[in-house]
Amino acid sequence: MTPNSTPPGLARFNALEEHAAQAALHEVCASTAWVERLLAARPYATVDALHQASDAAMAGLTADDLAEAMAGHPPIGRPRPGDPASAREQRGMAGASEELKAEMLELNLAYQEKFGHVFLICATGRTGEQMRDAVKERIGNAPEQEREIVRAELGKINRIRLARLVDDY
Repeated sequence: MTPNSTPPGLARFNALEEHAAQAALHEVCASTAWVERLLAARPYATVDALHQASDAAMAGLTADDLAEAMAGHPPIGRPRPGDPASAREQRGMAGASEELKAEMLELNLAYQEKFGHVFLICATGRTGEQMRDAVKERIGNAPEQEREIVRAELGKINRIRLARLVDDY
């Protein structure tokens, strides 16, 4: 690849028909507004440009858009059956003790009761204990503060998923 050429996976993503690109992006993030903003900015010259567009789209999401994005994420410790992304991202909980899994279930329910949505964290590379500690710390946040933490965590997740997306294409 020459220094100014688009990486092959990104070039293939750029060349996808609109509906295929929309479906691929929806697998990254369930927010319709986020998907539409990324579609509108195609083609991307670099993966960094794709990540910057994702970050900008994430920054512009409304509370309703964030709720839509969060609805695409299962609770920590309960990845969706048949969803390799959530299983891969939550690998840190796979080997957790039954006690830790039970504690996470209780914490997830308490968090959801307080904030009205699942506890969301970029779980990639984190242990079950680290995720438990994070929910314990964040449950005391004000709703506005927690919404911005969730926005940042979604941004991290989207970057990881976008990198995988353009690597897979």
